[in-house]
Amino acid sequence: MNKLMNGEIPLNFKKNPYERIQWHDDVTDPVTGEVIEDGTPFMSEFANNFEWGIFNAYRFMIEMYRQMERMRVQMELDGRVPGNSGTFADTLDGSSNKITMDKALTDVIEAVEVGTTVLKVANVDGFTPFTQVTIFDDMHSEDVFITVVGPDSIKVQALKNAYKKGAKVARSNVLIDTVNAEMGVGVWQTYNVELVEVV
Repeated sequence: MNKLMNGEIPLNFKKNPYERIQWHDDVTDPVTGEVIEDGTPFMSEFANNFEWGIFNAYRFMIEMYRQMERMRVQMELDGRVPGNSGTFADTLDGSSNKITMDKALTDVIEAVEVGTTVLKVANVDGFTPFTQVTIFDDMHSEDVFITVVGPDSIKVQALKNAYKKGAKVARSNVLIDTVNAEMGVGVWQTYNVELVEVV
């Protein structure tokens, strides 16, 4: 039996990974109608081979399109800014070209009032002084500069708004949708947690 596809395959293949099935009809006696030789049986494995073959072919075409799009953007930028080699290009498909989005993000662990300058946060990983951050919850949002980063707090300019416990502090509140190649606005949300005792 042929090696049938049963899942996603790597995209860096060197030869065609799809193995065709050679189908044969039943051979029947033209007079009696008796089946002399059975044809190829149709099984779910064969149908799944078709489905995965089609699926993987589309995956390959999508990846090829992404690569072409990155090259097109790079050529366009090189025409406008000679020598930049696409440094400022990002086609938002999850594969960055020389630039990396700063995704530093943390939570404020205590509610803060207007005028607050010290934010107690869950962690300070990725945050540095003299960089701008956005603080936001479901009601307000503002951009402030970090002046000092402590072990469990971030000192910023005086806040113009009050923020709830759980408000986000982020270098960027953009969400990248790699499926639709779009930028979306980050959201603040709360969760309900139910504790269940296991006996």
